[in-house]
Amino acid sequence: MASFSMEDFVGTGSLQKLLPKLLDDGWDDVPTLKIMNTEDMTAINMTQAQKDALEIRSYLHDRALMQYADKLEASGKCLAELLNLGTTDLFAQFGMKRGHMARFMDRTSQCEADPMPASFSLPARKPMAPPSRNSSMFKTPSISARPKLQAMSTRSTIAYDATIEQSIADFKIKDGYIFKGIVAALPDEPRACGCIQPPPIVDDVAPYSTVENISVQKLTPEYKIGMERLVKSKTPPMRVSDLWRDKPSLLLCIRRPGCIMCRAEAHKLYSKKPIFDALGINMFAVLHEHIESEVRDFWPRYWGGVVLLDKNMDFFKALGGGSLLKDKFISGFLFNPRARANYKRAKAMGIEQNFKGEGEIKGGLFMVGKGRSGVAYQFIERNFGDWAPLAEVIEVATRLQNHQLNGEESMGGSRDYE
Repeated sequence: MASFSMEDFVGTGSLQKLLPKLLDDGWDDVPTLKIMNTEDMTAINMTQAQKDALEIRSYLHDRALMQYADKLEASGKCLAELLNLGTTDLFAQFGMKRGHMARFMDRTSQCEADPMPASFSLPARKPMAPPSRNSSMFKTPSISARPKLQAMSTRSTIAYDATIEQSIADFKIKDGYIFKGIVAALPDEPRACGCIQPPPIVDDVAPYSTVENISVQKLTPEYKIGMERLVKSKTPPMRVSDLWRDKPSLLLCIRRPGCIMCRAEAHKLYSKKPIFDALGINMFAVLHEHIESEVRDFWPRYWGGVVLLDKNMDFFKALGGGSLLKDKFISGFLFNPRARANYKRAKAMGIEQNFKGEGEIKGGLFMVGKGRSGVAYQFIERNFGDWAPLAEVIEVATRLQNHQLNGEESMGGSRDYE
């Protein structure tokens, strides 16, 4: 599976010597680097070989074929020339397996592909207007400046926005999409011919009072080039509401970091980091147990954002309406066709797995508004391996951003201000 480590992404090729420059100019994580366009490359004086290398590596990263990156770059060919090679040449020159050849030659597919809501657009930035009490979080959003790239030239920043907008245009959902609501859970299918009933799920979003005082501990920082892989000194517990004091936050609750389906969801979601950055959304992964070797394998390969420990499992209890959502391996996986389909989907992405740690506690996803505005969205892992629909997550993120820009104090999710 393609790693989010910058060192793994650039490999031993021509981009390696460019790492200090990329760090200085804010291109310091893989999802952001992959959307660099021609103007951005010119702005930092990339050579043609480096431009070709970035194009090749981004293409391979999307298709989970990074094991061939160094060899393909060393060939001196550009991506277009490589795509014109026959299967015999791909095997003889690069040792590419037949199944990998099919994935490499398919120019339309991406392992990360997921539809965007049809209503989503990314207009050009404009100065932030004074807050209006008459505005709604459901109006068309406008995008604020991306903090980490504020030092870049105006031309480069505009090019960055254009690239984001194009990436959205590439992921339009089909007509007739039905938004699943604030509490979204994928439907369950009959298990063992209806003899086994799925565990019940809640219908209401978690009240804000149940999440604002949760205590979490930071296990990793947000990944940047050359930083330490884990937080060296044990950080003290913190109140989780501090995380969304100034910006809305997305919290991905991971059932088990070694699980192939959990890793696939985390990878898919984090690959859209530039979009969430542009919308002003913080991203966090939440674990309910701390196995250091598992955290080290999970970050930053599958998730480059901050990883938090919820030792008391309070987020996971909130997903279940106050109690943990659990399922057994036999009834919840072997007898569950949807869970098995989820496993096959993750397996097709070339992800490794292990069976360390507790794996019966269901996870999910929360999106929480800035300050005390409440829980805007909650997704429950009803079946093992269910993913929050990215179209819905992006849609809610745009509403949160619009809500924040207009200075409103209430929103369409939970309004518990106790």
